[in-house]
Amino acid sequence: MAEKYNVLIADDEKEIISVLRLFLEKEGINVYEAYDGEMACMIARNYDIDLAILDIMMPRMNGYEVLKSIRKESEIPVMILSAKVQLDDKVLGLDLGADDYITKPFEPLEVVARVRANLRRNDKKAGKLDNTLTFKDMKLDLDRCVLKTGERIVDLTKTELAMMELFMTQPGRVFTRDQLCACGWEDSFVDDNTIRVAVSRLRDKIGSDRIKTIRGLGYRLEE
Repeated sequence: MAEKYNVLIADDEKEIISVLRLFLEKEGINVYEAYDGEMACMIARNYDIDLAILDIMMPRMNGYEVLKSIRKESEIPVMILSAKVQLDDKVLGLDLGADDYITKPFEPLEVVARVRANLRRNDKKAGKLDNTLTFKDMKLDLDRCVLKTGERIVDLTKTELAMMELFMTQPGRVFTRDQLCACGWEDSFVDDNTIRVAVSRLRDKIGSDRIKTIRGLGYRLEE
């Protein structure tokens, strides 16, 4: 991302903020830290924050209260990062206006990918960003849901488009079966064979040498 973004991380566990700061700063993102809800609200009001990551269980104000406070004044993307895994907690957070909900423990690279995706979507709403991903000769238009390799348009299903967005967001990164399972499958049951078949069909469409199998781990887009 060429533009410099400001991200607020509010969590009473300083180790979590330190880890996310390390990964986000590698992406050129400025990080503002808050260790309780009142501090988070103060930062959100007084600084030009582009996205907020909120823990739920914080002292002085919980994450839900901070989210409601932010939503009174701003439509910036808000991600909840919480150890609360019950469906009711996720539904409540999303109903209050959260854009994303990630449960602990988490993979920092996945959080970074979701931060980037939420920033892209928000920038597109504001008319600030061409919502495309480019890698080598491939270009994925996320608004039109079109993938081009060179000048050729590749006909992809909804799931295949979601997989390509994941791969092209972080080329060279290995994505596990569980991470690929989040790509909007029409079938309710997705097993290893389902993933293998989908990857095989995707290879047939974009080139067999573009997606590499990493035994025992998952798949990656070759850099």
